[in-house]
Amino acid sequence: MFDQPAIFYQKMLDDINLAEKYIYLETYKFGNDERGLQFRKAFTRKARQGIKVKLMVDSWGVSYTESFFEELISYGGEVRFFRKIKFTFDFFTKNHRRNHRKLLIIDDTISYIGSANITGYSHDWRESVLRLTGGISEAFKKSFLESFRIYNRYIFNKLSFKKIVHVGDFEIVQDNPSIYRQQIKNKLERLISKAKREILIETPYFLPGFRLRKTLAKAAGKGVNIKIILPQHSDVRAVDLLRNKYMGFYYKNNIHIVFYTPNNLHAKAVLIDDEVFGLGSPNIDYRSFRYQHEIMLFGKNKGIVNEVRNHFHVSLESCLEFDHVAWMRRPRFEKMLGWLLLPFRHLF
Repeated sequence: MFDQPAIFYQKMLDDINLAEKYIYLETYKFGNDERGLQFRKAFTRKARQGIKVKLMVDSWGVSYTESFFEELISYGGEVRFFRKIKFTFDFFTKNHRRNHRKLLIIDDTISYIGSANITGYSHDWRESVLRLTGGISEAFKKSFLESFRIYNRYIFNKLSFKKIVHVGDFEIVQDNPSIYRQQIKNKLERLISKAKREILIETPYFLPGFRLRKTLAKAAGKGVNIKIILPQHSDVRAVDLLRNKYMGFYYKNNIHIVFYTPNNLHAKAVLIDDEVFGLGSPNIDYRSFRYQHEIMLFGKNKGIVNEVRNHFHVSLESCLEFDHVAWMRRPRFEKMLGWLLLPFRHLF
């Protein structure tokens, strides 16, 4: 498991350079910056060698057109932009449903899944990226190719492909935008409700709905130790203001909130009772669960559980406890903004 972008980006590039059959990348953001150019160069070089290269980038997460990948495409690379933004009367309704998944699959043998985009501005962020080898790559490839196929379709409250895939000790849970079929949220709620000792959650944006908040409170009431790691200041100020509104609820229900301080925390991981891990692209918020294409890997593999546990341990070493007294004394303006933003919580 990797948490430092400088390390896992280089590992990805090393694996890309050794590819012999294909390279498939699915990501929300692909930067027009030093890091993005580095990956574009690697993809182009492999396409020139005759390696099959397919990229899918979300249109919301980029500021350029296909011309950015012109050379790659000229050598046979395929690039698709997930659901290009359309200016219609229901602009926010349709354009809000994005592909937020992050996958890199190489030669049916190597897979990366996690929290990180391909960007330079997040170079110092704390992330959570898992590199896997073996047969599970086939399952990720099928997921990618299905997303690649439906890249320009409007899907909401529809089942387009198999949502849950079991591969050995692993479970891959995939979500399409839906109000009713939120598979990842349902999986998290089941794990939380069955927890006996400890629940660790790490997420950059924490806006769980009523049912998930209630499930967490019930687990804490049974004596389960719950720690939720959030960035002290995320890159989306509105989310911080909204999450602060609920801090009193967590405090009263013995749900421990801690804040990661060195830099921005963008990792997305779960660890239950030191036995079950969860890692992938979704945040713990309305937007991920309802409106975005997400993917998450769950499992009991002891080696990965140990890596995830160590990751949490390192994160916690750089955290500050939530200060309830300071929260109570926060400026009235901040309290007001939290209430004003509440009706728009599904947009963040």
